[in-house]
Amino acid sequence: MHKIVRMQPCRRFSIAVAAFAASAVGAQAPACNAPGAPVLPGVEVLLRDSLAALRGQRVGLITNHSGRDRAGTSTIDLLHKAPGVRLTTLYGPEHGIRGTGQAGASIGNSVDSATGVPVFSLYGATRVPSAEMMTDIDVLIYDIQDVGTRMYTFEWTMALAAEAAGKAGKRFIVLDRPNPIRNDRVEGGVLDVAFRSFVGQYPVAARYGMTPGELMRYLVGTKQVDVQLSVIPMCGYRNSAWYDELGLTWIDPSPNLRTVDAALLYPGMVFFEGTNLSEGRGTDAPFTQAGAPWLIDAQAMVDRLNARKLGGVHFDVAWRSIEAASKLGGLTIPMIRVRVTDRNAVRPVEVGAWMLRTIYAAHAKDWQWRAQAIDRLSGSDRLRKAVETSDAAVSALLAEFGAESARFALQVMPYRLYR
Repeated sequence: MHKIVRMQPCRRFSIAVAAFAASAVGAQAPACNAPGAPVLPGVEVLLRDSLAALRGQRVGLITNHSGRDRAGTSTIDLLHKAPGVRLTTLYGPEHGIRGTGQAGASIGNSVDSATGVPVFSLYGATRVPSAEMMTDIDVLIYDIQDVGTRMYTFEWTMALAAEAAGKAGKRFIVLDRPNPIRNDRVEGGVLDVAFRSFVGQYPVAARYGMTPGELMRYLVGTKQVDVQLSVIPMCGYRNSAWYDELGLTWIDPSPNLRTVDAALLYPGMVFFEGTNLSEGRGTDAPFTQAGAPWLIDAQAMVDRLNARKLGGVHFDVAWRSIEAASKLGGLTIPMIRVRVTDRNAVRPVEVGAWMLRTIYAAHAKDWQWRAQAIDRLSGSDRLRKAVETSDAAVSALLAEFGAESARFALQVMPYRLYR
């Protein structure tokens, strides 16, 4: 069983107001609610409403290529040019400050060529900013587009950096951004902390249904992270919206998540990283297809999966050549492709679990787990064991996941910012 964190009153966070005071918790500026008002990311709300609180402060910024305003100007440049703001230090997550590094590639320290500001990597020798790395800052700001899935590194860079900032006596500010796969959907099992890793630091659901700012409010409010937190909310955001309904330009948050549909399928398709099958890296559509050289009966697998009538998806067969640098690189292999037919009906964790089980049941001799990886990604050893056991075991596990995600959705309600 998983421990459910009890909710307690949060005393250490606030919402964006001029002095980052707690008096306006949950409030949005009236203009945000006007009919037809554009969605403004947190960085634009900061510059419009709250910049005075940063004047004279030495600012550290955790960001990458996705931190930008609607016009495409980098948050780095916006803060570097903001009157009275001293941008002294930059910090880069996985894929680097400009988002070009491949998954898992170590990133070194550098200097930002456009501003001359030093850049410390949080995906190299260390994944947590040290006290020495924060010597020249008074406040640490986070501005990165997330994907709403626990099995990702950006939100845990945020949480670990916030924890480090708290220990160093620095304020932490999140410039909020959308959840691209709807902010009102929670799905999948809650992380067992025995399987904690950099793709799952705290016990949250696989598809956790929060923006970065809301997630940080939850972690601070439930006393899992101790820091003086402020969240600059978006303006005009609604929970039921998909990213491409917000009037914002899609920017690949990482090199292999290239569409909203890929981001939607990711919470289930990422499980294939923990197997000897390709998850689609090195093809034209990562995380929307999976395959292996021995999957010569892919059509039979597709027929079985389509017979399950899983919500919002249709399966078919595709042959794909894989780039040399990726898993199974240099091969052309049969793959099972997942087409999204109704986003609102898709349950990606369920899709991934049934794909694993269907292929495993027919190919147990060909199948190999990367056991440590699959358990970290799924948040426990339960998925691996259910897939190895039976269809009934997978069905039972998905029911457990549903109960856990329902409890988690109730837990996070006090920390929500949007309707």
